[in-house]
Amino acid sequence: MPLLRNLATDRQLRNADFRRFWFSSTLTNFGAQITLLALPICAALLLHATPAQMGALAAVGSLPFLLFSLPTGVLLDRSRRLPVMLASDAMVALSLASVPFAWWQGWLSVHWLYAVQFMLGTGFVVGGSAEQIFLTFLVGRDGLIDAQSKLGATESASRLLGPGIAGLLVQALGAPVAILCNVAGFTVSLWNLRRIRTREPQPQPPQSHVLRDVAEGLKFVWSQPVLRLLAWTSACWHLLFYGYTALYVLFATRVLGMSPGLMGTSQMLGGAGVLLSSLMLKPLTRRFGSGGAIATGLCISCLGFMLMPTIPRDLLGNRAATAAAYAGVVFCLDCGGTLFFLPYLALRQRVTPDALLGRMTSTMRFMTVAMAPVGAAGAGALAERLGVRGGLTVVAAGALLLTLTTLFGTRLHRIRQ
Repeated sequence: MPLLRNLATDRQLRNADFRRFWFSSTLTNFGAQITLLALPICAALLLHATPAQMGALAAVGSLPFLLFSLPTGVLLDRSRRLPVMLASDAMVALSLASVPFAWWQGWLSVHWLYAVQFMLGTGFVVGGSAEQIFLTFLVGRDGLIDAQSKLGATESASRLLGPGIAGLLVQALGAPVAILCNVAGFTVSLWNLRRIRTREPQPQPPQSHVLRDVAEGLKFVWSQPVLRLLAWTSACWHLLFYGYTALYVLFATRVLGMSPGLMGTSQMLGGAGVLLSSLMLKPLTRRFGSGGAIATGLCISCLGFMLMPTIPRDLLGNRAATAAAYAGVVFCLDCGGTLFFLPYLALRQRVTPDALLGRMTSTMRFMTVAMAPVGAAGAGALAERLGVRGGLTVVAAGALLLTLTTLFGTRLHRIRQ
């Protein structure tokens, strides 16, 4: 059997702790698809949020990157990462559980969702950074591309199946109840991660002040041309992506007239882009290098940003054709985004010494996602004035400008290692 042959020959698959890490990653990826659909639907359909409020909801979720990224890096360089991952996942699960509870009690409001979104963002900043560094410890630097490809494959499965499942759950049970499924997934993930036996060595006691460590991380990233270029490109991409994130649910439900079930099904079909990108990653990296793969992902995602606002409400007089066009655009966004970020993550880990991994990861997150709240809030404000389609058109223009500037004004696509 292929699976048994892989287990016999693949060093990572023979590692029980990597399999546990991979399983928990799969659970949280599937659960994230539910939250990504259900939480904004709670705001848009149940609480009748305005475009500005939807922009604020997306902005609040990215605000922890600005507030906590730098101190998180110092924390992770001074602590074992697995306990940090467990604490972050527990916080996220409790925050999500509060949504159906508040709905049943009649307390749920847009401001409640702001608070939940902020806690989810905090968990992603702290726990997500810890996961990236723990993975490097678990598989080694030389195994990062292979491990990222495996994680990308299961992420593609979650993107392929998760939105459809989420849409059906939201349609059948309501968004608040659907979120409970994600809470269950986090609970199982916590139990599974606690079974990991590999223990990181305790980092040496700090010899310097926290602020000095933060400054050292900033100085290291800024002094490395590759990291500086990656930070600039990713920051601009996040500005645009969070603008899109603030508006896509409103666009699908109010402008295109799609139900939660139809929207989820369309995103499920579009999620095949993640599967394709995970299959393309290794050949692209071998042929064009890490920079070439990143540039390819940037171009494909730019195409998705540009096509989204052009989708008509009734394409060819048929709502199914509109849903198919929406799925095709999501396919481009998912494929491009995955091709952009998987080699990006591996490349920045490879050029950083172990002692600076935590500070590098958090500094890069700070520098790259700092503009995300501006993108989300700005897109919401533009949509209030220009309409949702107009706001997405501005995002598309920014994506085209970023792609042309990166391809013709930087050496990103020439970086091989």
